[in-house]
Amino acid sequence: MSESGIDSLLKSPVSDNCALIMASWDDPEVLNVLRQFDRPCIKEVVLVLDEPRPTLVGRLEELRPKLPVPLKTIVHDRRMGVGFGIRQALRYCQDSGHKFVVLMAANGKDNPSEIPRFTMALEKGYEYVQGSRYARGGKADRTPFLRAVFNRMWPLIWSLLVGKRLTEVTNGFRAYDMRILLDRRIRLDQSWLDNYALEYYLHFKALACGFRYCEVPVTKTYPWSHKGGYSKINPFRDWKDVLLPPILLRLGMRR
Repeated sequence: MSESGIDSLLKSPVSDNCALIMASWDDPEVLNVLRQFDRPCIKEVVLVLDEPRPTLVGRLEELRPKLPVPLKTIVHDRRMGVGFGIRQALRYCQDSGHKFVVLMAANGKDNPSEIPRFTMALEKGYEYVQGSRYARGGKADRTPFLRAVFNRMWPLIWSLLVGKRLTEVTNGFRAYDMRILLDRRIRLDQSWLDNYALEYYLHFKALACGFRYCEVPVTKTYPWSHKGGYSKINPFRDWKDVLLPPILLRLGMRR
């Protein structure tokens, strides 16, 4: 297939109005992720860096002119939380006129070549698109055993809470039509959403408020080894942000 033919598959009308958001806590793996963007399937990459080392910022600046897509960086001198960073990036996208956003991990577990699966779903009119490694055509590669058990059980509970059959909840590879953020029932400016709770809050709200939702198959690949562990989620500090949002929202204890 010709280069133009490949590009026509990668791009859609949504691509020209879509930004990619990645949030990273001083993880140099983000450099390898950015190098995988060999063709523009989105309009802009928005990268939020929490407390990065100056060497990482410098390497990003060296890489910037080599990328096929514009790169916007939002840098925090201290750790503000992944939810805080995503909220900032979403505001930037709103102010910049982006109509759609795709969220993706900056640690190499997601595959940028699968972004068109999200933009094509958005083009069909879906307002919230969840990437699922457990949907038909998806793949979970080298997932740690306990994490795999939780990843399969937790969507069953969510399915009961929201009244929809879900195969995936914890995968951060997802996309939004930015218009859903204009709904008054969605209130992102709450301090309890500064960490991991924000993505689960949006997941619950999008489903509970009746926005058009679908899952697309994706690949999730865990590294063979990682000095910081397979996840930056601290089981003693952060799991409440994963477990509590749907319960608190369903009981009306949070809005």
